[in-house]
Amino acid sequence: MIEAAAPLSEEDRRAWLRLLRSENVGPRTFFALLQRFGTAKSALSALPDLARRAGRARALGIASERAIDKECADGAAMGATLLAMGDPHFPEPLAALDPPPPLLWVLGDPALLTRDTVAIVGARNASTNGRNLARALARELGEAGWLIASGLARGIDTAAHEGSLQTGTAAVLAGGIDNIYPPDNAALYGKIRGSGAILSEMPIGFAPVAQHFPRRNRIISGLARGVIVVEAAMNSGSLITARLAGEQGREVFAVPGSPLDARAKGCNQLLRNGAVLTETAADVLNVLTAPYARRPAPGALSEPALEELDEARADDLRAQLLARLAPAPTGIDALARDLGAPAGEIATLLLELEIAGLARRHPGGTVSRLEESP
Repeated sequence: MIEAAAPLSEEDRRAWLRLLRSENVGPRTFFALLQRFGTAKSALSALPDLARRAGRARALGIASERAIDKECADGAAMGATLLAMGDPHFPEPLAALDPPPPLLWVLGDPALLTRDTVAIVGARNASTNGRNLARALARELGEAGWLIASGLARGIDTAAHEGSLQTGTAAVLAGGIDNIYPPDNAALYGKIRGSGAILSEMPIGFAPVAQHFPRRNRIISGLARGVIVVEAAMNSGSLITARLAGEQGREVFAVPGSPLDARAKGCNQLLRNGAVLTETAADVLNVLTAPYARRPAPGALSEPALEELDEARADDLRAQLLARLAPAPTGIDALARDLGAPAGEIATLLLELEIAGLARRHPGGTVSRLEESP
């Protein structure tokens, strides 16, 4: 895992941002590139050659200095802070994720993000009772000293933010920090900006689509020591957040509901799977403040360490690897066994294929094949 022991210089911070905004570079690829090349500046210089070696036909879209100038200027104009791993206010629980977000834009008070946090999520079309309970849980947990995180969505998210405005609340957005979604929460957004924190890993000005909300949910759960779900239908985004919380080693809490209400079915399923039954803030505090309560431990990227190959072996092994990849995710370890090659060599070639837009890595050390866009 890449560990940033000290805050970055402004030059390095800009290089991090430029690398992260380049085509086919997500958080996992970002850290793999830092592992291989040492600095973001060196990785940026190597990107075109990596894509070419993997067989990419067209030029790779590397973020320009002008684009980074604009994003930084837009952030400064809003009064936003760009947090990087290693900064004093970068949330410690997020640094433990696999992989963590390398950079976060924050509006409001970044110091809030150093507090112990509980996330509250749930249905957008929430009932009055569900909203009132979420608001009360947020208020009581906030009064007990906890920061409340949610996603600024309608329904339960809105109620959670409203209940914790006086004690501290953090809103995680799927788009840029300037993208107020839904628009009817503009007034609430303004209040959180004034007394809480609004954060996103996405570029300023970025408008999200559906596929970006799970990334947002990953940060909501990653910030928190526990996630409370208040009303959630089956297959809802709230259940994705709860699943991510479990994978991240966080506690999952669920409010029970009537089996006749579709909004309760997701919570009842969580309870059957071992979530903590939650009716009051005391149910949450009894778990999170117990002597044996879990705390997120520093994480490590699940991919093996990269190993260099000579050109002839790389060309041969890369062709075999690409032939074995499929649209469905395959374990890197399984690919290494099938090819009779060290996992580190496979990881090195997968990095090239991902930069070229021919492969995509997933959590849990798996990878799938993509077709390069024309």
